[in-house]
Amino acid sequence: MKELQGKVAIVTGGATLIGAAVVQVLRSYQVKVALFDIDAAGGNRVAAGDPDGIGFWHVDITDDQQLERGVADVAARFGRVDFLVNVAATYLDDGVQSGREDWLKALDVNVVSAVMAARAVRPHLVAGGGGAIVNFTSISSKVAQTGRWLYPVSKAALVQVTRNMAMDFAADSIRVNAVSPGWTWSRVMDELTHGDRAKTDRVAADYHLLRRVGDPREVADVVAFLLSGHAALARRVAPVRTPRPPVRCSD
Repeated sequence: MKELQGKVAIVTGGATLIGAAVVQVLRSYQVKVALFDIDAAGGNRVAAGDPDGIGFWHVDITDDQQLERGVADVAARFGRVDFLVNVAATYLDDGVQSGREDWLKALDVNVVSAVMAARAVRPHLVAGGGGAIVNFTSISSKVAQTGRWLYPVSKAALVQVTRNMAMDFAADSIRVNAVSPGWTWSRVMDELTHGDRAKTDRVAADYHLLRRVGDPREVADVVAFLLSGHAALARRVAPVRTPRPPVRCSD
């Protein structure tokens, strides 16, 4: 995927484990990466090892002015913007007990902010002759889960937004896709298990053919493909998941 070399990508939520994996995979293809996150310590840590190729911007994606200023700064520093990867998300979710404020926050972070980021980068992608956007959704978008309402609903909404965005941006030579990861090792899993990945794999075993959770790098590799010219015909939601084992029926 040599055509990625010299391109510029913005990755929201780039300080997360999955976001950082996306950043590192893109750098392996010599893509310049701008990392947007509210986690200053995490963002600076990711960028510190490669200051020439990675820039960190402390951006609250729910603030339109910060988003627009950040995108403009990236274009000024790197001379262009070619890609957007919307990784940033909130897992805020108390199911039926979630109040209006929580609902609005979840939708703002997981849906509206992804749209606003796409709007902010669109003129720059058009100026460069086109580009690509990848939104992070989830298999939770189409699976009923006890006690989880906000996250699945917001991700389902982003799936539909991705479809509509892909249609409306196609005339600008901007491809829009979504990845919908299954269980993938993340900061949330790390915190819940105190870093015990083996325990997480045991829990995931019954739900994944590989009998383990996904690795952030594995998802990031798919993102890089979708940003590349090899995905020129990919203009739809791209699920990335390992299905449940087949149901075995007795004779």
